[in-house]
Amino acid sequence: MKRTLLFIGTIMATMSYAQDCSDLFISEYVEGWSNNKALEIYNPTGATIDLSEYIVVRYSNGATSATSANAIQLTGMLDAFDVHVAVLEKLDPNGTGQDAPIWDSLQVRADAFYCPDYSVSNAFYFNGNDAVVLMKGDVASVGAAVIVDIFGKIGEDPGDGWSTDFPYTGAGIVVTKDHSLIRKSTVLKGEINPVISFFDALAEYDSIPAVVDIGGSTYGNWFSLGEHDCGCAPVSVNELAAQKVSIFPNPTSGEFFVKGAKGDVVVMNALGQTVATVKNNSKAILSFDLGTKKGVYFVKMTDASGNNITKRVIVK
Repeated sequence: MKRTLLFIGTIMATMSYAQDCSDLFISEYVEGWSNNKALEIYNPTGATIDLSEYIVVRYSNGATSATSANAIQLTGMLDAFDVHVAVLEKLDPNGTGQDAPIWDSLQVRADAFYCPDYSVSNAFYFNGNDAVVLMKGDVASVGAAVIVDIFGKIGEDPGDGWSTDFPYTGAGIVVTKDHSLIRKSTVLKGEINPVISFFDALAEYDSIPAVVDIGGSTYGNWFSLGEHDCGCAPVSVNELAAQKVSIFPNPTSGEFFVKGAKGDVVVMNALGQTVATVKNNSKAILSFDLGTKKGVYFVKMTDASGNNITKRVIVK
């Protein structure tokens, strides 16, 4: 108990209160079946941020401390009001057990892959009962890093995962294991207080199941990865995000869905031949089934603003 209090006291003594829209925070958490693990990190500021200045740290099963083996340095540059989708690097299609590959539909949403070797870094091998922390600092000096955002609660082991009972007692419905959690648009900053973090898991997040059944088929429920609606962004940015058209799953085994398309929707093969057409579409989600016709296809459509766009879909 003394070690726990000392740890928490040290963190609180070195941190400052987060200001709205001033630094990165976790905008989506994916704890899917098997190795389908991902974090979406949002830049709420008006400037580009160097992600190499940040690390992700995993505090497993109620741990109160972490080492470099529990951390990973992020990579790349993140534009203003944009997101970075970080995904566990398990890409071997022949992998089994702990090396089972992540699903194709999650692979295509990644901006970068992390932690291919558990023995080197286990930061992205989180389950629904691990605290995941975004910090500013260096992997070699985890103890000196500054907390930017906390998912879960450091020092608390919730069993299978955090649930709908607040404060946590072990009852309620688990909302972090085998789920995706999407940060509410009203959240303007990360949680940096390890004492109160996740007092109410659903106060700042919406929880959805890891998989969804559409038309009798099961798909990974991470269709929202890649964009985030936040009150920090100018109205025009949020309006643009709302107008985006998405195709899922992609790659697909034949059936796929188009969300947000208006007017005529045309599917063409790589030779430019039309294989499917829907006139004057008004549905929120439109479905197509190309059966076993493997290859690369192009979907031509119009978004909510009347812009003509073309997106690629792969049938495997």
